[in-house]
Amino acid sequence: MGARGAAQGSLTNRWCQPSTGRTLFIVGEGQNHEHADGRRDLVVIGASAGGVETLIQVARDLPTDLRAAVCIVLHIAPGSPSMLGRILSRAGRLPCRSARDGDRLRDGEILVGTPDHHLAIEESHVRLTVGPRENGHRPAIDVLFRSAARAFDSRVVGVVLSGTRDDGAAGLAVIKANGGATIVQDPHDAMYPGMPASAIANVAVDAIVPSTLVASTIAAMVKGDDPPPDARAKDPEPDPPAGEKARVICPECGGVLTERPEAGVLQWQCRVGHRYSPDTLVDLQADDVEGALWAAIRTLADRAVLLERMARQSEERGQPRSARRFRRQAEAASEQAEIVRQALSIAAGSTLRRILDNDEQDRLRDQEGAA
Repeated sequence: MGARGAAQGSLTNRWCQPSTGRTLFIVGEGQNHEHADGRRDLVVIGASAGGVETLIQVARDLPTDLRAAVCIVLHIAPGSPSMLGRILSRAGRLPCRSARDGDRLRDGEILVGTPDHHLAIEESHVRLTVGPRENGHRPAIDVLFRSAARAFDSRVVGVVLSGTRDDGAAGLAVIKANGGATIVQDPHDAMYPGMPASAIANVAVDAIVPSTLVASTIAAMVKGDDPPPDARAKDPEPDPPAGEKARVICPECGGVLTERPEAGVLQWQCRVGHRYSPDTLVDLQADDVEGALWAAIRTLADRAVLLERMARQSEERGQPRSARRFRRQAEAASEQAEIVRQALSIAAGSTLRRILDNDEQDRLRDQEGAA
């Protein structure tokens, strides 16, 4: 994978002494610097359900002499206090902490995204922003990946780990298109294969490896080495048509969604800026459909109660014909509500997926509590 464009100036060498006693090198400023030897000095990692265990494995295996900054986004509920930085710091040999807005990127240091804030790269710094959710998440993996590719061009290593749905695939495609290196956890090894499988389906990734080889593959690609010989790659899919208006409403704000292919991966975006990849949009639409069906059941149940009450009042007034008519209508409303309930049972798979995602969040909170 060649570098894109000519190198502009030399890297700015600055040193600092952290509390751990390790010497950290500040990553060079400016977005057009490139290493002549093909080295890469920014690693961005995205994970969701099932990703905590893999992140611990990666933190444990990363070498102490890693000449790259590492930024991690893990999907987590907005109200959950995150201690992932402390967990990974204890698990591995590299310093790790939650990112703060404006932090400099330093070689050998891991910065973790915080709940309800996007983690983005701007020149040699990180930014915490409260922008529109993407794929229903803030922080979103795609935001980190896109901004990293924009700021560091071919000097990025992008990594997608275990998770459901498809956040990270579009951002990984942008990293690949800019000449960066791409690594995906083997879906057969991942606890939740959705995100890795989506990345492989949409991006010609450089390496597909089990969790035990993710760290060593990162270290090799940071040095500019080729991916492992047994890593599998896939040809990219053809680019979808661009700019077509989709007759779909944004699940977040109700605006019209527009199709946006990005580096060959199709996404949908509204004017506000909410973005969705295919699997996420389908799941969120299913949520809207389920909500509408429950509203229909409630309305039909209320109608049945009202009609039954009107039937009793008609009987009390000596109007049997009206009473029979109201009772037939009440029975029809109850039958219709039961039909809708049966339709809702088909959505049990989507509900199960959300329950499993919540279980992963509970497990993360348990680990944080233990830390």
